[in-house]
Amino acid sequence: MRQASCLLTDLPAPDSIIAWLPAGPVTRNQFLADVRQLAGQLPEGQHVLNICHNRYHFLVGLAAAIVCGKVSLLPSSLTPNTVTRLRHDAPDLFCLHDTSLDDIDLPGIPFPPARAPVEGILAVPEIPADQVVAHVFTSGSTGTALVHRKTWGSLVINALSESERLGARGCTLVGTVPPQHMYGFESTVLICLHGGAACWSGRPFYPADISAALDAVPAPRALVTTPFHLRTLLEAGLRLPPVDFLLSATAPLSEELAARAEAACGAPLLEIYGCTETGQLASRRSTQTRAWQLLGEVTLCATETGHAAQGGHVEGTVPIGDVIELVDERHFLLHGRNADQVNIAGKRTSLAYLNQQLLDVPGVTDGVFFMPDAEPDDHATRLCACVVAPGHTRQSLLAALRSRIDTAFLPRPLVFVERLPRNAASKLPRADLLALLPGTTAGTGTADTPASTRERHWRVPAAHSAFPGHFPGRPILPGVVLIDQAIQLTDGLLPAGCVIRGLGNAKFFEPVGPGTQLVFNYAPASAKALAFEVRTDDRVVASGSLTLGQQT
Repeated sequence: MRQASCLLTDLPAPDSIIAWLPAGPVTRNQFLADVRQLAGQLPEGQHVLNICHNRYHFLVGLAAAIVCGKVSLLPSSLTPNTVTRLRHDAPDLFCLHDTSLDDIDLPGIPFPPARAPVEGILAVPEIPADQVVAHVFTSGSTGTALVHRKTWGSLVINALSESERLGARGCTLVGTVPPQHMYGFESTVLICLHGGAACWSGRPFYPADISAALDAVPAPRALVTTPFHLRTLLEAGLRLPPVDFLLSATAPLSEELAARAEAACGAPLLEIYGCTETGQLASRRSTQTRAWQLLGEVTLCATETGHAAQGGHVEGTVPIGDVIELVDERHFLLHGRNADQVNIAGKRTSLAYLNQQLLDVPGVTDGVFFMPDAEPDDHATRLCACVVAPGHTRQSLLAALRSRIDTAFLPRPLVFVERLPRNAASKLPRADLLALLPGTTAGTGTADTPASTRERHWRVPAAHSAFPGHFPGRPILPGVVLIDQAIQLTDGLLPAGCVIRGLGNAKFFEPVGPGTQLVFNYAPASAKALAFEVRTDDRVVASGSLTLGQQT
């Protein structure tokens, strides 16, 4: 490994573009000036929690911390418990933000306002290869999150390997995944520092926002996303601007979804395989092969318990928690995680396979199989499943599953919910899934029949597309978004044959900011109206009524 690496590589000219903002491109020189400005304002603490929603701000914050010799902490969530643990482990921790701190109990520093264009050519700093620049955390989807320390030299090699495989040099990347997550960190941030790519500053979530973001950047361009976002995007049926490639990770991707995506976008779809512990390890084009091809100089070796990764950007020999079948020295097949394997009544399958079959059922918009907590020795193990399937009953969905999977793997219980508790990277923490099961203190789903409760829950996405313009420096959720959400959450509440025709008597009492947990309560106001109230904690933030009419 080299003794030192520049903060930027593959951007040789001062006017090389590293990012795109709504106002236009950001050059290498301007980026270095922004890094220098922020580096001079950072507090003395050694550890930074970079929660910037704007991807360019995150990029500048990361680089400024590196230049100052600080370590960026990148947890998978920002729950109060997570923040408490981070502060316990790093008492000098401070938070860099570009919206508000909400309920994050840390000293904060706001991202500074944009500065005027710089004159002259700025030098690119060199960073020691062995400098630890980031602590990344496992997602916690199967248990407690663990920390992994990343050195600058390994991250440089990582980004160069990915850019070469994807052909990303000169391409603008639009990402639906947060820059704080390992996949987004590698494929929308590091690749811009060392792979000659540029990033779009936003993080679009809704299909229309994704289409608009792609329209806002020049070709060549690519979409960096997840199977969940990709499925939602395709089902919206919107016109999509041409892209040069699609990139997917964080969850298994079915061949059917990959083929649909390639047909809709007229571009190849590539998958990245890796984990927080190792970083990205391999890629494949899912419509052409099941085999994964290792990146760069990474190799796999057999161990007593499975396989491990080493070489290239992987530091040391790192065990892999997946079942792997080597094809040759550079290719392998993936058969799911060791913890993903299911053995019921002597029959074996994987959760990944079951999830794929569930999502391929027409009418299922989202869903997941998972194992409950361990049963007593004298009880048979049963799988659980949570689904978003407004058009199905228990009987119809189980009938569809029986034609696809062995009856031993049919879920008990089958829980219908309004939406799954996916985090910003579209993953599903196990604790949140267990809370959906009937009989738990936090359970919100209804077993065996679609949910019909008159109470709905929604956490305002911290990176909602409405916040950058409403308003810069003090984000407030527009009332129209609250009303739209109130309408969307009425599934299962309207009388048969009725639809929403209008809005009456809407009132807004309190501002709503990023990350706020909201509760929508509904009650019949009359035969032709459904009243709603929106609360957070013990406060009412909005209320109104929805006028009903007969469906034509």
